[in-house]
Amino acid sequence: MEDKTPSYVLDSFALLAHLQDEPGAAQVARLLENAKAQRVHLWMCIINFAEAMYITERERGLEKTKDTIAAVDTLPIRFVDVHRALALAAAHIKAHHPIAFADAFAVALAQEKHATIVTGDPEFKTVSDQVSIEWLKRA
Repeated sequence: MEDKTPSYVLDSFALLAHLQDEPGAAQVARLLENAKAQRVHLWMCIINFAEAMYITERERGLEKTKDTIAAVDTLPIRFVDVHRALALAAAHIKAHHPIAFADAFAVALAQEKHATIVTGDPEFKTVSDQVSIEWLKRA
């Protein structure tokens, strides 16, 4: 039987909005609450997680990043490692759209999981015909 639970893919923008209490954090918090209650599935490609963590380390240092990783590990997010098919799907997306390479992985994962991307990054407008997007509020 097919799982009809709504699925969402977080990109680095969405995770950072939540972690840094930026605009859009309330929307992400709502999704996290729904995922904890098993009303939705939340996915994130490990590439996008790594992107969020390098930004955190650059802005706040290694110790804060380690604390952040520990906090993220408690969240109801299903992390997906990069497998060959996902990498090739991301490469195809990048070849045909002016989007950051890491963002192409979020798009590929959303396509694979039949999920809606959650982001506030305007770069995703270039792929809005490829995937469903839930736009986070910006400042």
